[in-house]
Amino acid sequence: MLTGYARTSTPDQTAGLEDQITKLKSAGCEEVFQEHASGAKQRDQLDAALRFVRKGDTLVVTKMDRLARDLRTLLEVVSNLDERGIALRILDFNGDTVDTKSATGRLTLQMFGAFAEFERTMMLERQRVGIEAAKAEGRYTGRKPKAMNQRDQIKTMVDQGMTRAAIAAQLGISERSVYRALD
Repeated sequence: MLTGYARTSTPDQTAGLEDQITKLKSAGCEEVFQEHASGAKQRDQLDAALRFVRKGDTLVVTKMDRLARDLRTLLEVVSNLDERGIALRILDFNGDTVDTKSATGRLTLQMFGAFAEFERTMMLERQRVGIEAAKAEGRYTGRKPKAMNQRDQIKTMVDQGMTRAAIAAQLGISERSVYRALD
């Protein structure tokens, strides 16, 4: 059985998620797990997909970065799948498809995973250097707090009798942020 996993980092990336789901279904996936979650955080639907697949199945993702952000995580997932007799297929692997059922597929995945992690590390280093330079020049102030920008609206909503949980849900912020805005 082919089981798909689709992920975008934020809920506003619906077109990207829909595109992944379409590609997974076109590839023959009977079941598709999907979520909006940062690759660095807990991914409940990935965990559900990993629990769902059985020996002889294949887990399918559209791109390697949908599955893992670094080589260690990628290798952990692949090792776990391999131990359970489950293959991994990546549909868009720089124009090709890679399948861990073969030794060549596993080698290719590991090599490209290492390159991807290296590039990500270099990008983060360049980003950090750029941020430090911008701070030194007084051009970088960081992201403005979303909840603090909505402080007046939050106070109005509280005055209207809305609960903090309802306010958080409506504004797309955490309940803790609502409390901080009210302090």
